[in-house]
Amino acid sequence: MQHDRTTTRASVEILCEVRQGTRPWKAARLEDLSEGGFRIARLPDARPEVPLRIRIPGLHLLSARICWVRDGAVGCEFAEPLHVAVFEHIVRAAG
Repeated sequence: MQHDRTTTRASVEILCEVRQGTRPWKAARLEDLSEGGFRIARLPDARPEVPLRIRIPGLHLLSARICWVRDGAVGCEFAEPLHVAVFEHIVRAAG
């Protein structure tokens, strides 16, 4: 899928949990968010070929795929883009 970098992106700092496959849940810091995806500051041993699950506080479990890995950070694309109201709610809640 082609990335649309024209969508609204928000610099946030949200503590969440991520998991790949049957690995245990790990705490992670979400630093960048758009309706279509997000960046996690550090996710050691990330495997781009394995789908990722993310639990953002106050939301149901979301699925994503890893698009890139750089210096331990990962860029991900949601399986289904966030609704604009959900995106705005997360950004507001993150302060």
